Amino acid sequence: MTSVLRSVLYMPSSNVRALEKAKTLAADAIIFDLEDAVAPDAKEGARDNAVAAVQSGEYAGKTLTIRCNGLDTPWGAADLTAATGAAPHAIVVPKVSGGQHLQQITAITGDTPIWAMVETPAALFAIREICHTPQVSVLVMGTNDLVKELRAAMVPGRHPLLPHLATALLGARDAGKLILDGVYNDVKDPEGFRAECLQGKQMGFDGKTLIHPSQIDATNQTWAPSEADVDDAQRVIEAFANAERDGRGVVTVDGRMVENLHRDLALRVLATADAIAALS
Repeated sequence: MTSVLRSVLYMPSSNVRALEKAKTLAADAIIFDLEDAVAPDAKEGARDNAVAAVQSGEYAGKTLTIRCNGLDTPWGAADLTAATGAAPHAIVVPKVSGGQHLQQITAITGDTPIWAMVETPAALFAIREICHTPQVSVLVMGTNDLVKELRAAMVPGRHPLLPHLATALLGARDAGKLILDGVYNDVKDPEGFRAECLQGKQMGFDGKTLIHPSQIDATNQTWAPSEADVDDAQRVIEAFANAERDGRGVVTVDGRMVENLHRDLALRVLATADAIAALS
């Protein structure tokens, strides 16, 4: 599985035509959705479709995951069992509430990686134990449900949500896990979407979950290092190498002093650029 998760697209697994189209899209990852996007009478067929899609071998290097229904629904346990048998890159678990909830999940899924959705106040209060659960590899912000749970206003700029997004980010970074920003609902507002992508990147998210293919390109562009970013990273790494060779303790690049922190960030930029290049 690639470590690049810039664009992560939800696809309703009841829609066979959409699943077929997803094979050609430039999203880094697909979430085959069995939960919110699927009507109750279509749940079992959607489960079969998601399993078949994961096992098809026809998604060209994408990270493939299945979002199951909750264990408190009639479909949850069967979803988890079927998803585990399909061997996706990860199983997406909605409304994770804490360590005890994850123990119930992993009793079924074993060592299969989990993407834990942060959608409730309970998840925010339990963020460290969620992030430090060994099977959890990625956090996914469920911002729509979080807005509803908090009774917050859904406003441009997401100001009511920012402290809670930051809490989840701190938990992910404390545990060394990836974290994905939530969805943007208005697919007819590309400028608002780009602004939210930029905000998410600046906050520290590793990528964004999407609800429509039209959002993929802007997401990939936002989270991909630019040529200038790559050039600067290479010069920082070269400057450090020269300083170590010459026995100098002070390193400058273009007149600015840089430290180990900047070298580490530069290495990450180059690793991300290499991973993106490998995808294409």
